[in-house]
Amino acid sequence: MRYPNEAEFCFVEGSDLMDLPDPRIGTLLAGRYVIEEVIGEGGMATVYRARHKLVDRPVAVKIMNPMLATDPVVRERFRREARSAQKLAHPNIIEIFDQGDTEDGTAFIVMELLRGESLAAVIARGAMDVDRAISCMIQIARGIARAHDLEVIHRDLKPENIFLCARDDGTDLVKLLDFGIAKSRHDSRLTNQGELFGTPQYMAPERIIGGDTNASSDLYALGVVFFEMLTGTLPFEAPDVTTFFIKHMNDPAPPVRSLNPRVPASLDTLVQTMLKKTPAERPVDAHRIHQDLLDIVREREMVAPPTADEEEQAALSTRSPVTIGADSVDPWARRIFVLEQMLARAFGEKGRAPGDLRKLLDEVNALGRQVEELRTQAVGAQREVETIDVRGREKRTQLGFAVDQLGVDSSKAKDELRNVREAQRRAEKDVGEAKNRYQECFREIVIWEGRAGFLEPWPDLAAAYRAAADCLDEWNAYRSEERRTAEASEAAERVVADLDFQIRELRAALQKHESEIDEARSRCEEKLKAHGEETERLESQLLDLTARFCTPLRARPELQTLFKELEAGVAAA
Repeated sequence: MRYPNEAEFCFVEGSDLMDLPDPRIGTLLAGRYVIEEVIGEGGMATVYRARHKLVDRPVAVKIMNPMLATDPVVRERFRREARSAQKLAHPNIIEIFDQGDTEDGTAFIVMELLRGESLAAVIARGAMDVDRAISCMIQIARGIARAHDLEVIHRDLKPENIFLCARDDGTDLVKLLDFGIAKSRHDSRLTNQGELFGTPQYMAPERIIGGDTNASSDLYALGVVFFEMLTGTLPFEAPDVTTFFIKHMNDPAPPVRSLNPRVPASLDTLVQTMLKKTPAERPVDAHRIHQDLLDIVREREMVAPPTADEEEQAALSTRSPVTIGADSVDPWARRIFVLEQMLARAFGEKGRAPGDLRKLLDEVNALGRQVEELRTQAVGAQREVETIDVRGREKRTQLGFAVDQLGVDSSKAKDELRNVREAQRRAEKDVGEAKNRYQECFREIVIWEGRAGFLEPWPDLAAAYRAAADCLDEWNAYRSEERRTAEASEAAERVVADLDFQIRELRAALQKHESEIDEARSRCEEKLKAHGEETERLESQLLDLTARFCTPLRARPELQTLFKELEAGVAAA
């Protein structure tokens, strides 16, 4: 039984949806995207298949429901989906191309058009093949590791938000979707005390009781998803949300192998660890999960999916270069040519035409040249936008991979820190117990010394001294181990702190890069907007002048074919 927090979307080309009339079909969005068909609908937004007009690229456009556009919280959630996913720039996270507002102020996001099906649709048919599941898990872990490295917590990981595309060889390419309620560590504007965002079946215990949402909460949700992938069922079933919450907080998840014996024991152990009730008992981060999964791949002697770097290189090799050019025939140049033919056919030549018609045609020519120049400038500005986007993605990807490498090192260091801290805790416990044993032995010495009174060398007194010496040696050995583990813990903390510092520096560089890209893009888009408004104004004047030019010539029978040609051109535009 599912309780989605909001309507789900599937950005898949050729979805089998009812062909409902929609006023946006066929319209031009932001001057760049031609809306073609509805491919997903829900309460928060509608998703369309569209095409970039200038670069001829198919895309998915998600447009917010206009009725929700006035809600600042929902609107910010919608915008954050674009910002969160765009800065992550990873092959296993859906790519965001653009975002903005429609003319009526409704927010939209432009993203890659995916072909395939959601993980939820796959699981609905039953448990996945174990090897296929492991391959998908590796990619999911990579995508989440990138998000966490850049301090983005998804907060709603579930099969509906994981999409499986098919590579050319038929294997799965995983894409993580819907960062609409993702939380940045530095952005808590949308999270009020006591509010719960997410889906009950996948919610970590600490989130249910109002604790801070952190990366470990995402790992718990992934544990539920992995369990579902391997068994076809959830680890907990319940008739209502409250019972789900109680089970997540109190009930241990059943072993995966109890439902699917084909699952290797090491994978069962990993899933069980991810589903621990206490965050400190779960894997240290998504990089650790990724490494454990790769170890399982080696155990099974199966082929691991391509690395993120290999995926990116493959995507670059198949990505069409940005080619933008002005239309081969300017529409107004063709119309003006038709107007000149009208004068020549009606009066023999342009010079014999009435002066007012010649003046109108000259004005049309002058405005037409201005429109053509504005369009050329607009094409240049759009080319600059596309170049900025390419540069932005390349730098984003470069910094992302650098963060990923440091994240792997940081994961190992945090794992080591967790181990040495556990060893330090054991050593501290051993020291305390050894000290207590020595104190007990010393009490025995005092008792026997009191009896002996330095008058008789009692054997029991000698035994008490020997036992005390042994306890003292033991205490000293444990104390040495305690000092060693404390030093190892301090050293591990320094390594983690140093790696975290380097990661923070890269995050800051990425943030600076994003700001620079946003500013450059904003400047170009302002140019495009200004060109568009001026072009629209001049074209309105051109239409008015053309109408005034045509009015006295409308009745001439020899010009009817030219009028039809002119009207066809205007209609096509």
